Amino acid sequence: MSNRLYYTDAYRTAFDATVTAVDGTRVRLAETAFYPTSGGQPFDTGTLGGARIIDVVDEADEVVQVLEAAPAFGVGATVHGTIDWTRRFDHMQQHTGQHLLSAVFEDLIGAKTVSVHFGAQSATLDLDVETVTRAEAARVEARANAVIAENRAVAVSFEDAASATGLRKPSDRTGDIRIVSIADLDRSACGGTHVRATGEIGGLLVRRLEKYKKNTRVEFLCGARAIARARADYEALTGMAAALSAGIDELPALVAAQSEAIRSADSERRKLAEALAAFRARDLYEAASPDAAGLRRIMLLDTAVDDLRAIAHAVSAMPRAVFVGTCATPATVVHAASKDAGVNAGAELKAALTAVGGRGGGNPTIAQGTVPTAEALATVASLLAKTS
Repeated sequence: MSNRLYYTDAYRTAFDATVTAVDGTRVRLAETAFYPTSGGQPFDTGTLGGARIIDVVDEADEVVQVLEAAPAFGVGATVHGTIDWTRRFDHMQQHTGQHLLSAVFEDLIGAKTVSVHFGAQSATLDLDVETVTRAEAARVEARANAVIAENRAVAVSFEDAASATGLRKPSDRTGDIRIVSIADLDRSACGGTHVRATGEIGGLLVRRLEKYKKNTRVEFLCGARAIARARADYEALTGMAAALSAGIDELPALVAAQSEAIRSADSERRKLAEALAAFRARDLYEAASPDAAGLRRIMLLDTAVDDLRAIAHAVSAMPRAVFVGTCATPATVVHAASKDAGVNAGAELKAALTAVGGRGGGNPTIAQGTVPTAEALATVASLLAKTS
């Protein structure tokens, strides 16, 4: 069994320990300060006997340090370990911040945390509610930062699971459990590394809310991460404001106004495109002479897909007309027929696509599909011209 030094002193950055087992690059020690991946918190890095740590694994009662290469030392040797403090303290800030955030979410809006994940850039927690409003998240964030400013004590204790009371989430363990407490706010069973007081969390930023299955996923950052993210967001906003010759505070109204202008212009563009397609369709229709069956057959090759669809819709509204159009990139074919043409455009196109390994479909009036090659496109166009 490994004696886990981080349980009682998360601030310890160096230690000496006896090697109890070596298996290739995997090393076990009588005691260790290296935290293994557990509870959503990533492992510590650093060096052991001068060798770089690339992973730390929790295997039952043992902590296994995985080295970059097989060590020069063996069983019985005393080795020196050093912790990457920047990484360790970052994880301490994020994990303590998560305890704080989970407690405040539960206290203020009754949302319980069901899972957590600590990533390299940000951390997330999942709440057992389908929706959290931006106003609720802002209220929780403000309260969490108020507790950080109060610099409340964060303490570690060991208690019997059967008699431990006031836990935010009941523990399924038996015997002694490790409890991390934030004064007058939270008691949680946890084996992770934490700061000594909330002030060391250094600030908390709730950045994003998203629906995840039937829960709400909350992205948050603490300490230096929050500052770095806020700086990056500020730089992005500054760049946007400069591009629009506006101040940052003017961006919301300006972007909303421009979005509305773009939507209006796009709507007008679509109307004009439909009108142009109708004119083109009429010209093509009038240029096509009726065949023996009285059908006007129109073929339009190598045209943009959007234009093909618009013209096809216009042709399908004309009497006794059939349309076949192709686009070279991507290799696409559009087939249409007026209701009185006696032609099922969807069925005909499906049969032609099947013959060349294409995909697509539609209804009797209009259909569209894609094919793998230019040769296949020519084949489909030819088949439709013959069957229609």
